[in-house]
Amino acid sequence: MNVPFRAAVALLLMLAAAAGHSRDIPPVVQAQGTLQAAFTPGDDIEALVVDAIEGARRQVLVQAYLLTSKKIAFSLVAAHRHGVDVRVLVDADQLERTESSAAPALAAEGIPVWLETKYQNAHNKVIVIDPDGPNATVITGSFNFTWTAQHKNAENVLIARKNPALAARYAQNWERHMQDAMPYK
Repeated sequence: MNVPFRAAVALLLMLAAAAGHSRDIPPVVQAQGTLQAAFTPGDDIEALVVDAIEGARRQVLVQAYLLTSKKIAFSLVAAHRHGVDVRVLVDADQLERTESSAAPALAAEGIPVWLETKYQNAHNKVIVIDPDGPNATVITGSFNFTWTAQHKNAENVLIARKNPALAARYAQNWERHMQDAMPYK
């Protein structure tokens, strides 16, 4: 290889490397509060999720790939009826494919539901509870909010409690996704 060609290749590699490092780096959130990990089979993740929702005082934000669990849906409706601001994002394709989706029932109860259509899979499984308060909670993991996830699958969930900065980050992501979603009618 001649010297000018090598120099051009080296320059291109350096520019490519620099471009890769110029992307936005997510903030590091200080660890605080408590973490609880649960796994199926074995742990009753569905009950943990319901208990967390029942503890909500102001807001519950849900991002669900699938939401068919009657227990979780009932707890969301109960929170809504007690004046908690409950909002739900669901994967639009999964809603179409899954007759047992709780999204129509939630919407019928007056809970705002949006359909994520921008992505091949809106695969988030997240619940954010009271993100602006001292008891802010984030529930996330592989656990779909379904009966099958509880009773048939190998799943995991991590519940991060009392970490407002982490919950705020998840709530911001929820809002970003909601801006790109379509209201369910």
